[in-house]
Amino acid sequence: MISLFQEPGPEVPELEDLPVFEDLPNHIANIFHPEGWLVKHMGLEFRPQQAEMAGAVADSFVNGSGLLFEAGTGVGKSLAYLIPGILSAVECKRPFVVSSHTIALQEQILKKDIPFCRDFFSKVPELERFADFQSALLVGKANYLCPNRLRAAIRAKTELFPTDEQAELHRIAQWAEKTEHGMRQELNPAPAHSIWTMVNADSSTCNRKRCNPEHCHYQRAKKAIQDANVLILNHSLLFALIGAGAQPGGKTPGVLYPRDYVVLDEAHRVPAIATENFGMDVSSYGLDFALKQLFNPKRGRGFLIRVSSLRDCEMVEKAIAAADLFFEDVQDVYLSQRSVVRLRESPGGELEVLHPLFDLIQRLKVLADNQSSERIIEELKDHKDRLLSYYQQIHQFWALEQKDHVHWLEASGKHGSITHLRTAPIDVAPYLKKHLFERDTSVVLASATLSISGEMKAFQKRTGAEELETQMRDSPFNFRENVRAFVAEDAPDIDARGDKSSLHHFLKENIVHFAGSIQGGSLVLFTSYRDMYAVAEMLEGEPGLLDRPLFVQGREFARMEMLRRFQSAGNGILLGTDSFWTGVDVPGPALSQVIITRLPFENPTHPIAEARQEWISEQGGMPFFEMTVPDAVIQFRQGIGRLIRKWDDRGVLTLLDSRMLRKSYGIHFLDALPVPYFSFHTSNLPDIAALGI
Repeated sequence: MISLFQEPGPEVPELEDLPVFEDLPNHIANIFHPEGWLVKHMGLEFRPQQAEMAGAVADSFVNGSGLLFEAGTGVGKSLAYLIPGILSAVECKRPFVVSSHTIALQEQILKKDIPFCRDFFSKVPELERFADFQSALLVGKANYLCPNRLRAAIRAKTELFPTDEQAELHRIAQWAEKTEHGMRQELNPAPAHSIWTMVNADSSTCNRKRCNPEHCHYQRAKKAIQDANVLILNHSLLFALIGAGAQPGGKTPGVLYPRDYVVLDEAHRVPAIATENFGMDVSSYGLDFALKQLFNPKRGRGFLIRVSSLRDCEMVEKAIAAADLFFEDVQDVYLSQRSVVRLRESPGGELEVLHPLFDLIQRLKVLADNQSSERIIEELKDHKDRLLSYYQQIHQFWALEQKDHVHWLEASGKHGSITHLRTAPIDVAPYLKKHLFERDTSVVLASATLSISGEMKAFQKRTGAEELETQMRDSPFNFRENVRAFVAEDAPDIDARGDKSSLHHFLKENIVHFAGSIQGGSLVLFTSYRDMYAVAEMLEGEPGLLDRPLFVQGREFARMEMLRRFQSAGNGILLGTDSFWTGVDVPGPALSQVIITRLPFENPTHPIAEARQEWISEQGGMPFFEMTVPDAVIQFRQGIGRLIRKWDDRGVLTLLDSRMLRKSYGIHFLDALPVPYFSFHTSNLPDIAALGI
């Protein structure tokens, strides 16, 4: 349940036509100038690409228009949109929303860029009045501790919690006395999900009437949001909120808030994340957990123990059994042989097996109507609404009601024991157009990788942004002097039986040679876990790499901890898949080489990809060239972009997929390289050490 925006956000003037900061372009010209205020007061080096981007963003804000801006690594795009955005927000009293994909960029904006802007404004007499701008981070309500709910859980602990859960409650209570923000992420180790659900702010009982901002972390955070000029969140939350109906109503302009304007950085991820969040995901685990919060038959505990009768607990038990039976049938019929199965036709039927769940929902409404405690009434209504949402979504899925969505069943968990009913829009462009570009406000999408062979047409079509202005600026870094690129001529193809042994040996030999030939660290990017683990096993104990620590995604460490250790090692070898193609920022010699093992083509058999291919074909298009190649090129550009992160970085790009040279589409990947490439054959491997990189 997403409820961050149940109450008013930042206040804006009640005007038909909001004022715009007409003098913004002049201010930006004075700030981003070879002898301008940034150079004079902060000692920054002038970057013409950054100045041009800041000017384009300022024009977008003044004109209320949309903009797609590709800014290569090193342009300094965050300051190019933050400075005009903050100035406009303060001058016009309009919320400025900044959305990103990675935690790393959020932290950079919050801990580095925002303080920099405040310090900069305070040093320039003409900008001094902007220095007191307020900023806030937006996260989901469930991330915050609610002290009132914590106290209620502690009071009921003898009935609600067994001994181990009492200990977890006690630990949270101790942490609550000293936490600064009351956010789950501050508690280490992370709290048990079952207990945190009982004490977080994601409940109707955590409201302004009952929870004082002086004591409640969420209410305090919400007040900061209401007072903020600049609001920062991630793409997932942005689209989850939009999908939950958080946009301003009627004809009021704005994406999240009335009359706001928005920048989406790392915008290359927007289509995928929007597709996920404009769809649906109902899991057997989620429904089971929601029911067992009311009553857990095995433990004999739950919320209803305190507020109702044994008869009502028995109704929960019947609903649990009904849900188990439903999902077990789904597993048996559809998922016994495969973990992902597309549903093309409705199975039909009235889903009578779920009638006990509907009866329980009705009973919860009656229970709430008969309570005297307002807190208990609100808790019961929350439980009822959550279960009703599950019930309705299951029926919607079963009837295939959303005709423009692809529907599929998926098994997850260690033993495939969790069943998901999932949907996603086949074409996300109409959704993005409706919710971003037709909101009568300025929306800027920025990234280092939006184009393919110098054109943004594919990205524009994918996002419904055909009418937006597009601009591109290259990286100011000296790639020709600092980077060498090598492309293998003889990478083996996978044979008809799907045997990858020859490919794995080829990758192992080349990784040993190239990683062993440089002083710094190597990031090796894979497109499948199976290939990565097979090659990792072959690399362990390899004589040529014994002095280099090997890090493998999914092994010992979480992503951020593994990156930290890789950076500290200085000469490590890190093997990663999808999540490591983007968002990795390791400047200096610790990441001196990026090795790409295979071109990052999406799995064509996944239901989303399959449905999109069919849809493009029905329109008379060519799915491979209109969807598969463009998506892969963007991912490829992100991968090679991990190499050079600052002015004096040097390194090697090693590309072990000969399809770049053999296939007609390979030209698009070669065009993405920042430098000319050298081709090589395994029988004559290049002498990397002699290059002095």
